[in-house]
Amino acid sequence: MSKPLSDHDRKKQISVKGLAGVENVADLKKNYNRHLHFTLVKDRNVSTKRDYYFALAHTVRDHLVGRWIRTQQSYYEKDPKRVYYLSLEFYMGRTLQNTMVNLALENACDEAMYQLGLDMEELQEMEEDAGLGNGGLGRLAACFLDSMASLGLAAYGYGIRYEFGIFNQKISSGWQVEEADDWLRYGNPWEKARPEYMRPVHFYGRTEHHPDGVKWVDTQVVLALPYDTPVPGYRNNIVNTMRLWSAKAPCEFNLKDFNVGGYIQAVLDRNLAENISRVLYPNDNFFEGKELRLKQEYFVVAATLQDIIRRFKASKFGSRDIVRTDFSTLPDKVAIQLNDTHPALAIPELMRVLIDEEKLPWDKAWDICIKTCAYTNHTVLPEALERWPIDLFQTLLPRHLEIIYEINRRHLERVSSLYPGDMDRLCRMSLIEEGGQKRVNMAHLCIVGSHAVNGVARIHSDILKATVFKDFYEMDPHKFQNKTNGITPRRWLVMCNPGLAEVIAERIGEDFIRDLDQLKKLRDFVNDEAFIRDIAKVKQENKMKFAVHLEEHYKVKINPNSMFDIQVKRIHEYKRQLLNCLHIITFYNLSNDYVLLNSSQAAPGYHTAKMIIRLITAIGEVVNNDPVVGDRLKVIFLENYKVTLAEKAIPAADLSEQISTAGTEASGTGNMKFMLNGALTIGTMDGANVEMAEEAGEDNFFIFGMRVEDVDAMDAKGYNASEYYNHMPELKQAIDQIAGGFFSPKQPDLFKDIVNMLMHHDRFKVFADYQDYIKCQEKVSALYKKPKEWTKKVILNIAGSGKFSSDRTISQYAREIWGVEPTLEKLAAPDDLK
Repeated sequence: MSKPLSDHDRKKQISVKGLAGVENVADLKKNYNRHLHFTLVKDRNVSTKRDYYFALAHTVRDHLVGRWIRTQQSYYEKDPKRVYYLSLEFYMGRTLQNTMVNLALENACDEAMYQLGLDMEELQEMEEDAGLGNGGLGRLAACFLDSMASLGLAAYGYGIRYEFGIFNQKISSGWQVEEADDWLRYGNPWEKARPEYMRPVHFYGRTEHHPDGVKWVDTQVVLALPYDTPVPGYRNNIVNTMRLWSAKAPCEFNLKDFNVGGYIQAVLDRNLAENISRVLYPNDNFFEGKELRLKQEYFVVAATLQDIIRRFKASKFGSRDIVRTDFSTLPDKVAIQLNDTHPALAIPELMRVLIDEEKLPWDKAWDICIKTCAYTNHTVLPEALERWPIDLFQTLLPRHLEIIYEINRRHLERVSSLYPGDMDRLCRMSLIEEGGQKRVNMAHLCIVGSHAVNGVARIHSDILKATVFKDFYEMDPHKFQNKTNGITPRRWLVMCNPGLAEVIAERIGEDFIRDLDQLKKLRDFVNDEAFIRDIAKVKQENKMKFAVHLEEHYKVKINPNSMFDIQVKRIHEYKRQLLNCLHIITFYNLSNDYVLLNSSQAAPGYHTAKMIIRLITAIGEVVNNDPVVGDRLKVIFLENYKVTLAEKAIPAADLSEQISTAGTEASGTGNMKFMLNGALTIGTMDGANVEMAEEAGEDNFFIFGMRVEDVDAMDAKGYNASEYYNHMPELKQAIDQIAGGFFSPKQPDLFKDIVNMLMHHDRFKVFADYQDYIKCQEKVSALYKKPKEWTKKVILNIAGSGKFSSDRTISQYAREIWGVEPTLEKLAAPDDLK
C-alpha cells in the first residue's frame, strides 16, 4: 500500500506533484465514487482493480474537460495560425499519471486513493500502453504534442487509431514471439468518438478530364471516424487535441451484392474496408511496399485535409457556415508538418482539393501548397526510404499519380533551366525513379512540395545536405534546416523520476520543468558534497526498485551495487547490438562486475534482428548460470520494451549505450532520456550524441570509434573484417565461441548466419570499432570504482541536458518553420468541476 506522506515530505513535493488540499481530496473521492457507480455501474463489493482504474481515469478526465472546451473556444475566438502535425505513429504510452502531473493533481489523487484503501501504483499498472508507434519517430510525435500544448500553440496531432498497436513481445525458449496488442479490449477512457465529423475517403476509380476540370469517379468510399484524445499542457490550463481516424465501411458498402442475394457476404466484407485502421505496420527504418500501408497513408491524409479545410473555412466558434473562401490566406492560418514521408500524400491531396474541388489555377494552388507544408526527414538508410511502385499508385490513387506527374514535369523543367544539359542530375532529382519498376520517390516529393526540410540532429542535417539530398540543397539551400530532437521533461523526468526532480527542485526551484535550460545552474553544485550524496542516493533507490522489478519478472537476482549498463532500442544492425554482445562476451571471459540489460523488439520479418535477440538470450543463459561468475555479471533481455518499461528502466541506468556506426542514427532520443536521468553515455559521434557531448563536455562522455569521415574513408578503401579478426585475440575468441556453439551447445551452428554476416557482409563495421569500444568500456569500469568522480560527471551531464527538451525543439519549429510564437501564458482556469 502507498503510505501517506509526512508533512516534511509533502512540503518537499508540493512543487512537483501539486498540493493535496482537503477540499480537493474530498471532491476527488466524491467524483470517484460517482464514476464507479454511474459510469461503471459497480459497487465496491463487485468492483475489480480494472474498475477502480477506470473510475480514477474518468475522475481525472473530468478535470480535463472544462479546460479542453475552453481551449478550443479560445482558438475559435482568436483564430490563430494552427499547426497540424501529421504522423502515422503516436507512441503515447500511458495517460493517467502524465495527466495528473500536468494538471498538478498527483498528490491529491494519491491521498484520495489512500483514503479509499486503494494503491495508486497498482491502479496505474492496470492501464494499457497506447503503443501506436514503433520507436523513436512515434515517441517524438508524442513528446511534441506535450510541448506544443505546454507552449500554448494551437496544434493538433493527426494519425490513425490502430486497433492493434506495436505487437506484444514474448520471449519463448530465447526466441521472440509476437502477440497482437489488443489495447482497446477493455475500452479507452481517454478518447471521445466524434461521429458528427466523419469524413469520406476515396480509393481506386478512374479520372475523367472535362473542360471545367478533372473528376475522380467510380471510387470506393471508406468513412473516417475521428476519435479525440485530450493533450494537456503543463499547468497552463491548455488542452489540445490528438485526433486519430478509424476506418468504417459506409452503409451502402457493396450494395450491388445485396441485390443478388449476397447480403450476408456483403456485410462480412465490410471488414475489408475497416482493415485500414486495424494494425500498425511493425517496421522501423525499413520500407515494405504493401497496398494496405499505402491505403493507411492516404486515409489519414485525406481525412485530415478535409478537417483542416473545414476548420479554415469556418473560423468562428460554433459556426459551420462558410466564412472564408479566399485560399490565398491558407498558409497564414495553417501549417502542416509531415513527420517523415509517411504523410507525403498530403502534398498531392492538397493540390487535388485546391485544383479539382476549389477550382484554383495550378500556379496559385502550388504556391499555397509549398507555403503550407514542411517535411521532417528521419533517416538516411536507403532501405528505409519510401519508393512506391507506379502501378500500385495507378490502381489505388489514379488522380494523385496524374498530379505527381505534373509536379514532376514542372520540377524537371526548373532543374533543366538551372542546369542545362545535365541529364544525370535530371535523373537523380526526378520524383519518378526509372529502371526496372518505375517508382515514386516520396522524399523527393516532400522536398519539392515543402518550404522547409529539416533533419533531426546537426550531424544528420549536414549529412542530408552533403549526400542524400545534395542536388536539392544546391538548388534550394534556403529550404534546408536542422531541428535537433528533444524529449518532454514532464514525462521523462518529473513523472518517471520524481526523486531526481525533487532533488533538483530543492536546489534551483521548479521552473526548470518549463525551461529545462535552467538545469545549467546545477553546475554550481558539482562539488557540493550534500548534492553529490543526494544524486547518488536517488540513483541507488531507482536501481533497487528496478532490481525488485527484474527479480519479479525475470527470476534473476541482481546486485543493485553493480553497474547497470543498458542498451534499449529497436533491434537493427546499424544500432549494433552485436557490438554490445561482443563486449559482454569479452568481459565475461575477463570476469568483470556488470549487469547488462538489453531490450527491444525486432520487426517480425527481420531475420537478422530476431537472431540477434536469440544470441543475447543465449549469452544470458550461459553467463547467468555460471557459478564462477556468480552475481558479478548478469545479462538480461527485457521482454516487451514499451514506453512504460522505459519509464522504469531509464531512471535506473548507470551507463547508456549509444553505439551506432557514425552517420547512421539520425538523432536518437533514448540517449537524451538517459542523460537527463543521470546515466553516463558510452557512444559514437553519431546523431544527437555529438551535441550531447558538446553540452556536457567531452570529458564527461565516453566517446569511442570512427567518426563519419573515417567511415567514409573505410568505405572508399574497403572494410575487411578478417583483418580485425586475425589481429585481435579477444575478438577472435568471442567470435569463435559464438561460431563454435559455446552459447548454443545443443545447436552449435545456430548463429552461423550472424557470424557469416559479421565476417563477410557487415555494412556497419562492427569489428572496426571493437578495440576502441573495449578500451572505452575499461575506462568506464575504472571510473565506476570511484563513485564520487562518477557522480560529478553525472551532475554535469544532467546540467548539460537542458538543450534536449522538446520545448526547445518545438519553439524552433514554431518560429523558424511554422511562423507562430510560443507562449508561457496561462489560459484562465475554468470553474473546477465540483
